Amino acid sequence: MFKMLTENWTLKLISLVFALLLWMFIMGERRLEVGYLVPLELQNIPAGLMVANEVPSLVDVRVSGPRTLLMKVSPNDISIVVDLTDLKPGLTTFKRLEERLNLPNGLRVTRLSPSFIDLKLERIKQKQVPIKIALVGEPLPGFQVGRVMAVPDKVIVEGGETELKSVTEVTTEEVDLKGVNEGFSVIVPLVHLGTYTYLKDDKTTEVQVEIQPVEGLPVLDKNVPAEQQNKKVTE
Repeated sequence: MFKMLTENWTLKLISLVFALLLWMFIMGERRLEVGYLVPLELQNIPAGLMVANEVPSLVDVRVSGPRTLLMKVSPNDISIVVDLTDLKPGLTTFKRLEERLNLPNGLRVTRLSPSFIDLKLERIKQKQVPIKIALVGEPLPGFQVGRVMAVPDKVIVEGGETELKSVTEVTTEEVDLKGVNEGFSVIVPLVHLGTYTYLKDDKTTEVQVEIQPVEGLPVLDKNVPAEQQNKKVTE
């Protein structure tokens, strides 16, 4: 038995090596399918224009090819680039996104979702709108709100011209008047919930509030509980 195993051992070893190489070649050439989430990159947006619609940031791509090639592909090296050079305002459809993939030769895209994108470009415009002050709460009994003003009282909003047409004002965060008995000023953030518009420069404003006594009513002391003072008034 041992003699049979050792007889012509050189040829048997060579045959084993060839068999292993053949197996590795077959496994290497075996076709597989792998999925990637590929970033979608928009490049060279023309000056004075902006993207004014929702565009996916990732594209689901399935790639088929030899195992040896797929093993060399790094997901970080794959991207879909859409060049917007010289594009005009309006809606443009970019089809066959698979042709924009930077894949090595020998690999094939079997599925791509979405397979196309609609891209809307709009001119960037500016508009000055008034600031609306949001007040909540009430002063102490015996006091009332006098003049309220914002400095500055207007702000510039910038962005896509379609959405900009519907922007008529920008509000402040709430200014609480609960329990106050004297005037004050406070710096508050501005609130603008635009999708394709944004505050250009100023993000805050100074709100100045005057508090005045109500004529003919007793003035209450804020350092004394209101219940006790109301009781004295009724007596």
